Amino acid sequence: MHTSTFKYILSALIASVAMAGCATKTPMLDDHFGEAVNAAKAQQTINPDASTTNEAVFGVDGAAADAAVDTYHKSFTQPPATTNVFNIGVGNTGGGTGSSSSSGTR
Repeated sequence: MHTSTFKYILSALIASVAMAGCATKTPMLDDHFGEAVNAAKAQQTINPDASTTNEAVFGVDGAAADAAVDTYHKSFTQPPATTNVFNIGVGNTGGGTGSSSSSGTR
Protein backbone atom coordinates (compact mmCIF):
# COMPACT_ATOMS: atom_id res chain seq x y z
CA MET A 1 0.00 0.00 0.00
CA HIS A 2 1.35 3.42 -0.86
CA THR A 3 2.01 5.89 1.91
CA SER A 4 -0.38 8.43 0.39
CA THR A 5 -3.22 5.86 0.41
CA PHE A 6 -2.37 5.00 3.99
CA LYS A 7 -2.50 8.69 4.95
CA TYR A 8 -5.95 9.09 3.36
CA ILE A 9 -7.30 6.01 5.13
CA LEU A 10 -5.81 7.11 8.45
CA SER A 11 -7.20 10.64 8.12
CA ALA A 12 -10.64 9.27 7.21
CA LEU A 13 -10.54 6.98 10.23
CA ILE A 14 -9.54 9.80 12.57
CA ALA A 15 -12.25 12.06 11.12
CA SER A 16 -14.93 9.40 11.57
CA VAL A 17 -13.90 8.78 15.18
CA ALA A 18 -13.94 12.52 15.87
CA MET A 19 -17.38 12.88 14.30
CA ALA A 20 -18.69 9.94 16.31
CA GLY A 21 -17.62 11.78 19.46
CA CYS A 22 -19.80 14.71 18.43
CA ALA A 23 -22.90 12.56 17.97
CA THR A 24 -25.91 13.43 20.08
CA LYS A 25 -26.69 11.29 23.06
CA THR A 26 -30.04 9.63 23.76
CA PRO A 27 -30.82 10.73 27.32
CA MET A 28 -34.48 9.73 27.16
CA LEU A 29 -33.62 6.21 26.07
CA ASP A 30 -30.68 5.86 28.43
CA ASP A 31 -32.68 7.01 31.45
CA HIS A 32 -35.39 4.41 30.85
CA PHE A 33 -33.16 1.54 29.70
CA GLY A 34 -34.22 -1.74 31.34
CA GLU A 35 -37.50 -0.52 32.80
CA ALA A 36 -39.56 -2.98 30.76
CA VAL A 37 -37.50 -5.93 31.99
CA ASN A 38 -37.69 -4.78 35.59
CA ALA A 39 -41.46 -4.25 35.32
CA ALA A 40 -41.93 -7.73 33.84
CA LYS A 41 -39.86 -9.29 36.64
CA ALA A 42 -41.84 -7.40 39.27
CA GLN A 43 -45.15 -8.55 37.76
CA GLN A 44 -44.03 -12.18 37.83
CA THR A 45 -42.89 -12.12 41.46
CA ILE A 46 -45.63 -13.33 43.79
CA ASN A 47 -43.90 -12.58 47.09
CA PRO A 48 -40.86 -10.30 46.90
CA ASP A 49 -40.11 -10.90 50.61
CA ALA A 50 -40.13 -14.70 50.35
CA SER A 51 -36.43 -15.01 51.13
CA THR A 52 -36.84 -13.30 54.51
CA THR A 53 -39.55 -15.61 55.90
CA ASN A 54 -39.89 -19.36 56.41
CA GLU A 55 -43.56 -19.59 55.49
CA ALA A 56 -44.86 -22.57 53.56
CA VAL A 57 -45.44 -22.15 49.87
CA PHE A 58 -49.08 -22.21 48.83
CA GLY A 59 -50.08 -23.97 45.64
CA VAL A 60 -49.36 -27.44 44.31
CA ASP A 61 -48.14 -30.00 46.85
CA GLY A 62 -44.88 -31.87 46.30
CA ALA A 63 -46.36 -35.17 45.06
CA ALA A 64 -48.57 -33.50 42.47
CA ALA A 65 -45.72 -31.27 41.29
CA ASP A 66 -43.39 -34.28 41.00
CA ALA A 67 -45.99 -36.18 38.96
CA ALA A 68 -46.50 -33.17 36.69
CA VAL A 69 -42.77 -32.84 36.06
CA ASP A 70 -42.47 -36.59 35.36
CA THR A 71 -45.34 -36.41 32.88
CA TYR A 72 -43.71 -33.42 31.23
CA HIS A 73 -40.38 -35.23 30.87
CA LYS A 74 -42.05 -38.40 29.55
CA SER A 75 -43.82 -36.38 26.87
CA PHE A 76 -40.46 -35.92 25.15
CA THR A 77 -39.38 -39.57 25.24
CA GLN A 78 -42.02 -41.03 22.94
CA PRO A 79 -43.95 -39.23 20.19
CA PRO A 80 -47.69 -38.92 20.61
CA ALA A 81 -49.85 -41.50 18.89
CA THR A 82 -51.07 -40.42 15.48
CA THR A 83 -54.77 -40.24 14.85
CA ASN A 84 -56.60 -40.88 11.61
CA VAL A 85 -57.35 -37.64 9.87
CA PHE A 86 -59.96 -37.37 7.14
CA ASN A 87 -58.67 -35.02 4.45
CA ILE A 88 -60.93 -33.65 1.76
CA GLY A 89 -59.46 -32.47 -1.53
CA VAL A 90 -55.95 -33.75 -0.92
CA GLY A 91 -54.28 -35.96 -3.50
CA ASN A 92 -54.78 -36.76 -7.18
CA THR A 93 -58.29 -38.18 -7.10
CA GLY A 94 -60.29 -36.31 -9.73
CA GLY A 95 -62.00 -33.10 -8.97
CA GLY A 96 -62.00 -31.80 -12.55
CA THR A 97 -65.01 -30.68 -14.59
CA GLY A 98 -64.62 -33.17 -17.39
CA SER A 99 -63.51 -36.68 -18.08
CA SER A 100 -59.93 -37.46 -18.95
CA SER A 101 -60.90 -40.31 -21.29
CA SER A 102 -62.46 -39.63 -24.66
CA SER A 103 -65.60 -41.55 -25.51
CA GLY A 104 -65.13 -41.28 -29.26
CA THR A 105 -68.23 -39.11 -29.87
CA ARG A 106 -68.31 -35.40 -29.66
